[in-house]
Amino acid sequence: MKSADVIIIGGGIVGSSIAYHLTEAGCTSVLVLERESSQGKGSTGKSMGGVRAQFATPVNIRMSLYSIPFFGRFDEVMGHPSGYRPQGYLFVATNQAHLDYLRENYRSQVEAGLKDVHLLDPAGVSRLAPELRSDDILGGSFCATDGFVDPYSVMTGFMLKAMERGVQLLRDTDVTGIRVDAAGVCGVETAQGFLASRTVVNATGAWAGTVARLAGVDLPVEPLRRMLVPTEPFDGVSHLSPMVVDMNTGFHYRPEGRGLLLAWNDPEETPGFKLNFDRAFIEKVLTRGVDRLPCLEEAEVNPKRAWAGLYEMTPDHHPVIGPVRSLPGFFLANGFSGHGVMHSPATGRILADLIVHGRCDLVDTELLGFERFAAGRLLHETAVL
Repeated sequence: MKSADVIIIGGGIVGSSIAYHLTEAGCTSVLVLERESSQGKGSTGKSMGGVRAQFATPVNIRMSLYSIPFFGRFDEVMGHPSGYRPQGYLFVATNQAHLDYLRENYRSQVEAGLKDVHLLDPAGVSRLAPELRSDDILGGSFCATDGFVDPYSVMTGFMLKAMERGVQLLRDTDVTGIRVDAAGVCGVETAQGFLASRTVVNATGAWAGTVARLAGVDLPVEPLRRMLVPTEPFDGVSHLSPMVVDMNTGFHYRPEGRGLLLAWNDPEETPGFKLNFDRAFIEKVLTRGVDRLPCLEEAEVNPKRAWAGLYEMTPDHHPVIGPVRSLPGFFLANGFSGHGVMHSPATGRILADLIVHGRCDLVDTELLGFERFAAGRLLHETAVL
């Protein structure tokens, strides 16, 4: 029988960050359980990799204010590249309601301590993204420290550093049960046998609800398919372009390799573990893309290079981070609703602080607690892509 002070279920970017931050807090008796033969086959490896501080709620902004500088020094601290490129996020407003929304968010962002965000007039938007159709643009919002990372590389850097400090990663380890006794969680059942621990962390991404039920916890996290379409090499847009978001349609894009990576949140998508790419999505995203980015008509797309991944959605689009009070020793790091990669450093820090010290001063952790759902204390993040 193996045992550890902490067992983390899930070896993606969130689980890897938690493992690393636990070692930073002095806890090195940690087991990370990964059901696949290698890490990153879930949402981590399929993410668009965006990182931003331009959110609507203070808790999300503060998580970004920890995470983005962390990515900036990641290479030095981890000895491994993060791929962080601070090319910015540009939100483009074409109606007054969206412009007012950006102004309101801007006030919240500045109040929370974000220094690099700016509101733009139409000319400012066009300077940053001259390829856009601009006849109806009223303004926008831009933050220069926003940008993109390589999620797989970040995950690898976290885990390698954690393993240097004694963390063990068990691959091909499928969790079949979570054992509970009168004192709370006491371990994890796997296909290879029982692993004992009084602290178990659920970091299983879109499968979080299924894993939580193994412990008798009803966690409101649902998988939702998101699809991404890369273009073939294309020089119609600068490779130094920011992530550009058309607020009117939700279409957004960023440079990827020698081309662009195109995305759109299809409102007709329904929850479920749908991992196949639907070729009909290409026409949907290109129709909206060409309307805002006319040069996209000249870009080529190979459907075989497109892919689908899963968001892990909560009712209020905020994560669930922290303990389940009714089950001592069971911790959650789930439901990031598309923000798991960008907030992985903050999540690791928060969980490590709560596990080791019982408190965290990075954010008000009560806001992200599991109990908020039963109490009706939902948050409302509207800046979701």
